[in-house]
Amino acid sequence: MTKQAQTPLLDQLLLHNDKQPVSFHVPGHKYGELFPGKGRDFFQSLLKLDATELTGLDDLHSPEGVILEAEQLLSNLYQSKRSFFLVNGSTSGNLAMILATLEEDDVVLVQRNSHKSIMNGIRLANAQPVYLNPDYDSDSMVASGVSLETIKAAIKLNPNAKALILTYPNYYGMVYNLKDIIDLAHEHGIPVLVDEAHGVHFVLGEPFPPSALALGADVVVQSAHKTLPAMTMGAYLHYNNGMVSLEKLSNYLQVLQSSSPSYPIMASLDVARSYVGTFAKEDMQTLLNRIDVFKTELGKIDGLTVFSQSNHDPLKMVIRANGYSGFELQEIFETQGVFAELADPYNLLLVLPLYKKGIANGFTEAVDKIKKAMEGASSSSKHNGPMSLHEFRGQPAEGLAMTFKEMTKKKPDFVSFSQAVGEICAESIIPYPPGIPMILPGERIKNVHIESLEYLLRIGAKIQGGEKLKTRELKIFK
Repeated sequence: MTKQAQTPLLDQLLLHNDKQPVSFHVPGHKYGELFPGKGRDFFQSLLKLDATELTGLDDLHSPEGVILEAEQLLSNLYQSKRSFFLVNGSTSGNLAMILATLEEDDVVLVQRNSHKSIMNGIRLANAQPVYLNPDYDSDSMVASGVSLETIKAAIKLNPNAKALILTYPNYYGMVYNLKDIIDLAHEHGIPVLVDEAHGVHFVLGEPFPPSALALGADVVVQSAHKTLPAMTMGAYLHYNNGMVSLEKLSNYLQVLQSSSPSYPIMASLDVARSYVGTFAKEDMQTLLNRIDVFKTELGKIDGLTVFSQSNHDPLKMVIRANGYSGFELQEIFETQGVFAELADPYNLLLVLPLYKKGIANGFTEAVDKIKKAMEGASSSSKHNGPMSLHEFRGQPAEGLAMTFKEMTKKKPDFVSFSQAVGEICAESIIPYPPGIPMILPGERIKNVHIESLEYLLRIGAKIQGGEKLKTRELKIFK
């Protein structure tokens, strides 16, 4: 058995359960015995593993035993200098790497189409962001990655930048020339922090894109629960370079993560690492064959188009339907119980399973359900899409119109959408998923923001933030 087949934390929890322990400790469900009848059948087995920092079970915030052993196996697989389990999602990792790297008023270069946790981390650090506008993919009509030329220009204008924060891949699985960007940043003494939430499986190598870790990023955060068999909120943080203080990083992880970490989540992280660490050639062949057949069968369904792109994660499938918005296609699929990851004005995004050989193939049933859904779909579209996302772009790199410090001294007010253009936004407006802010506090509001907001509200899209969006008002700094 290879080392990666080992699951030390899960094994220790199972041994603990074998002792038929009597609980006079937290949590209060007492290994599931006090859990009420409703839902008990689902929770019962899992709660037997929901222990606390007992003898033999180690401590996430000061690991010396099985948790340390599990994290070392993780580090060995990803070839990092140090790796950590995260039980508060990639959000906690993103916040920790930012706060460990940036001081107040530090200039930071950050990809504009980053997750809200990145933007929140910069605000918590009270740093000065310079937003790097991404390229625009004209086929899928979504923002992709940042070009090397944009970053060259940003560094020239901001030679005192203390960090470069990037998202790789984007939500749709698109990657870009990250290696040259990392090398450029390092030439200027700038550490590179990467939110690789959707790339945890890139460690498998081709045909998956290379991981940011392999390309030399300094700190990388990955959502294990996105594509590996880990529980929701399970994530990894990898430390790769001395340009960021490991001591600060460790301290912030203790500050930001729960002092009562979930053992089921940690055990699932241990299992997820073992799952990907033992992925064999025959597993990869099984996976790729199944994906190819799935794409082919979906392509035969009248009206559906499946995008095939180079430099793209094979586990992300982008689908479009003639005459329908992505939101409508989502509704159509759900009539037959097929639930996609997200919809946008043009596309539907599927996150495919990381199948191993011997695991039942769910694609066959999915094709049948999607065929039925499309056969029963209405022939008319009621959604007219907004202007393309590339129209959000201004200069390649832009700062805020008002600093975080200035915002704390200003009293916000509400204005109607019609009066908001040209004003400075005082709240975050975040379509979710994917959780990428459309407008950030301190940014100047543009016509395209209002047009797209009107569209999203009209079709009932989920939007986080915006206290008075229902009455078509935005909070601004006068």
